[in-house]
Amino acid sequence: MNKKLHIKKGDIVFVNAGNDKGKTGKVLEVITKKDRAIVEGVNMVSKHTKPNAKNPQGGIVKQEAGIHISNLQVVDPSTGAPTRIGRRLNDAGKLVRFAKKSGEEIK
Repeated sequence: MNKKLHIKKGDIVFVNAGNDKGKTGKVLEVITKKDRAIVEGVNMVSKHTKPNAKNPQGGIVKQEAGIHISNLQVVDPSTGAPTRIGRRLNDAGKLVRFAKKSGEEIK
């Protein structure tokens, strides 16, 4: 069963809670089963890696960890401000997401 979330891969989002509060970034991946998203440059963690073909030296690698989607808001494309998301039918009868602040459709 697919959940309908207010965030999709490729969205620009604003972090409104946690250690990275106030940052914005692009959504790289959405994990629907855990209600989490991986956002570029947000919630960076240190991962200890063994030497492998990709990283022959091994060591500590910085990478993004998941952040709960309740702590993210989509950035309105027209105003650049964080906004809530609604759904409505467009002229073609297709269900689309729209920004509640400006009423503009989000692609």
